[in-house]
Amino acid sequence: MNENELNDLYFNWLYQLVCNDSYSRQASHRRLLIRLYEISFYWDKIDMDENRAYDGLSLRRRFEQEMACELGITDLYLANKPCSVLEMMIALSVRCEETIMSDPSYGNRSGQWFWSMIVSLGLGGMTDQKYNEEIVDDVIFRFLAREYDPDGKGGLFTIPNCGVDLRNLEIWTQMCWYMNDAV
Repeated sequence: MNENELNDLYFNWLYQLVCNDSYSRQASHRRLLIRLYEISFYWDKIDMDENRAYDGLSLRRRFEQEMACELGITDLYLANKPCSVLEMMIALSVRCEETIMSDPSYGNRSGQWFWSMIVSLGLGGMTDQKYNEEIVDDVIFRFLAREYDPDGKGGLFTIPNCGVDLRNLEIWTQMCWYMNDAV
């Protein structure tokens, strides 16, 4: 298997983690997720956000473990590639579900947490038919620079009337506060 085939297989594996459920069946967001996969996640204001990058990179190990027997994959060529925004967001969704919100009566809601972040960013309507890369890039780079609203609108988690500027908090804390407030 060549590098491009493996990259496509990995992207499709990521895609199915958040797109094979009721949260995204009505319209395709493939172009949006491809773009999120192309943009590297970086943090320069809150050091603890480095942990979100590590979580994103851990998805590669999970993929390797799931695919090792089937494809003989033992080392993903992506090892030297930085974590993407997509990987960080999916890993955060999975971690939220597996460590905080797990409830067998609801099933796996990783997709729900992921699409909540997409909506908070303002990208919920960015289907393949309405896709605009300039808008997507503007939104994502504003998020990465923490140039969203103090209540989190335009970032991953919007908490109306929060009273604290979410731009000054690590992403993990924002998520915990959001889950506490919204769920």
